[in-house]
Amino acid sequence: MYKEKELWGLILGGSSGLGWAAAQVLAKKGMSLCIYYRERRADAREAQARFQALALETGVSILHYNVDATQKEQIARSLAELSNRLPAGARFRLLLHSIAKGNLKAFLGQNNLTSTDFQLTAQNMAYSIVDWAQGLIALGRFAEDARVLGLSSGGNQRAWSHYAAVSAAKTALEAIIRSMALEYAPLGIRANIVQAGMMNTRSFQLIPGSDDLAQFAKSRNPLGRMTKAEDVAKVIELLCRAESAWINGAIIPVDGGERLI
Repeated sequence: MYKEKELWGLILGGSSGLGWAAAQVLAKKGMSLCIYYRERRADAREAQARFQALALETGVSILHYNVDATQKEQIARSLAELSNRLPAGARFRLLLHSIAKGNLKAFLGQNNLTSTDFQLTAQNMAYSIVDWAQGLIALGRFAEDARVLGLSSGGNQRAWSHYAAVSAAKTALEAIIRSMALEYAPLGIRANIVQAGMMNTRSFQLIPGSDDLAQFAKSRNPLGRMTKAEDVAKVIELLCRAESAWINGAIIPVDGGERLI
């Protein structure tokens, strides 16, 4: 349903974790993709091989760029290049913000959190989506029925040690998406937040005390396990379907009921 209509997805942070899981699910459903990610040279080669293998397996087009997708100047250059490379009829059904680049300092200690840490984390994990969305609108590259999706977590409401800067960024992203849902609606764009349960991703493992958090998540989840990236990716794909067009401005929990206890 995506391939026939030349509907594409743009994923920010698509080389690992939720972004990569979403790329796999969407490609297998026939959606061509443009993936932005930031990796060191060796890891970038591995990511590129995976993108190429996925394109061969699914028959979709996958454009991928190893650039910093969080800075205004780089975003402008990326959008200009992307517009030149896309097929003339291609339009984006999805803009997915899955950048996991935040500061995990604590308030106390020698290397403690500062206001600059909050600002940089928010730029990476929240504010950068504004320039991407506005740029795609200016280029006329959103589909008539499009989706902007951001990713949040239970840390948007709970206090976890070392998570303050990321929590603040997630809350900012939710506020941005909420306003996009209101103001972009006349353009046919629906904006929502997918609130994932705790997942044992590379980014999660960087959180001090992540092993304890993992056990905590398992113990309170009615389904007896942590959320998997594939669980969330499947919901992202569901939200891209035409049948989901009446979902707008929502925070959608995808956690197996973890939040209930």
